[in-house]
Amino acid sequence: MPLLDPKTWQDRGPAGPAHTVTEPATGDALGTVTLAAPGDVGDAARAARAAQGDWARAPHFQRAQVLRRAGDLFTEHAEELRDWLVRESGSIPGKADFELHVAAQECYEAAALASRPTGQVLPSEAPRLSYTRRVPVGVVGVISPFNAPLILSIRSVAPALALGNAVVLKPDPRTAVCGGLALAAVFAEAGLPGDLLHVLPGGAETGRALVEDPLVPVISFTGSTAAGRAVGEAAGRHLKRAHLELGGNSALIVLDDADLDAVISTAAWGSFFHQGQICMTTGRHLVHASLYDEYVERLAAKADALTVGDPHRERVHLGPVIDAGQLAKIDGLVRTSTARGAKLAAGGTHEQLFYRPTVLADAGDDAPAYTEEVFGPVAPVRSFTSADEAAALAADSPYGLSLGIVTRDTARALDLAERIPTGIVHVNDQTVNDEAVAPFGGVAASGTGVRFGGEANLDAFTELRWTTVRGDVAPYPF
Repeated sequence: MPLLDPKTWQDRGPAGPAHTVTEPATGDALGTVTLAAPGDVGDAARAARAAQGDWARAPHFQRAQVLRRAGDLFTEHAEELRDWLVRESGSIPGKADFELHVAAQECYEAAALASRPTGQVLPSEAPRLSYTRRVPVGVVGVISPFNAPLILSIRSVAPALALGNAVVLKPDPRTAVCGGLALAAVFAEAGLPGDLLHVLPGGAETGRALVEDPLVPVISFTGSTAAGRAVGEAAGRHLKRAHLELGGNSALIVLDDADLDAVISTAAWGSFFHQGQICMTTGRHLVHASLYDEYVERLAAKADALTVGDPHRERVHLGPVIDAGQLAKIDGLVRTSTARGAKLAAGGTHEQLFYRPTVLADAGDDAPAYTEEVFGPVAPVRSFTSADEAAALAADSPYGLSLGIVTRDTARALDLAERIPTGIVHVNDQTVNDEAVAPFGGVAASGTGVRFGGEANLDAFTELRWTTVRGDVAPYPF
């Protein structure tokens, strides 16, 4: 029996305008969902708050059981959910499988949070028991993007629920199903009590209402830096916490002793995986001058050999970008960069929403495809002559999300990494990596630090409460 039934989507949820779920590879309609209006947020938040107390008081093993069952369901319904990820988000099947694997692992890891020690006993100057205890924040607002819709929703939804919270999730309307309705269906099947998870696909106004709602004290936002600034500013005005995971322009540093036979595949994956629509995408290739010419030649040959097409009907390496607006941005950045001196070594062309993997040589500060986040399959390459120059170039960015360093000398790589502000470092790997057990987050324009994974989830979705207990009423001088 299918987990997702498009015929039922109009019969529940918000009462906003109808929205056609579109397959970017073909433009075909996959179904129709109802978008949420700003007024729907208040109703959802009130219902979530009313349900949350009983959930928080439920035994930890009951919450863990729901999360474990949800993880199992992502595997049991993998074929159906994979199809939605491929068709709705333009993922190739391998990328969809990766999302499903991570989604299951996020649920299993979250299940373990439910039984974590919730505080500690403190020493006290007074004759009393003094201790801290983590308590749920109440209702968590989650705003997730289109590019890895399942992962970037579940990594907040699962731990927030496991720790005793309710959740209002606003997925990007372009991936309303695989980033929103799929989670609702999984958790309903897993036995999550009603009103603990509300899915409200909608636009910016709906997201703004979620940030401003007084019953939602914590916002978990993943998206562009520009949108994240607006979310953080609004959250600050309302004195609520905002966990922001934003954009990036991550560097891959290829030192002079690197093995080019090994590194080209790694480099191509870093820039072209999921059409470059990943916050951690390798946006800048910094290559030692002694390897530069061969590196550009071989990376361009790799790009030219990759197939681009409909991932649902063909075996391809790259699928479509999400929509015409994103395509125009990618193409505009490439054209402007070549007009300013960058050399097109591969790609730079497109048919419909299928953009060829692109390599730009001699990309420097005048090339916006090098200095800005492209969010497309574009690999700008620049040379350096010393480790000092490589560190300076890598650090010369408003972003600080991920960093890759390729060398035969790992100690040298770790020393170099210490000089570059970034939330994540991978030695002898590209910049796109994600594991449910690992902390995740960026610095500077890439976000507000580690906000996901492991211990960070405890900080993100609970409050730390101090409690004291005395046997008798405390005496005072007056």
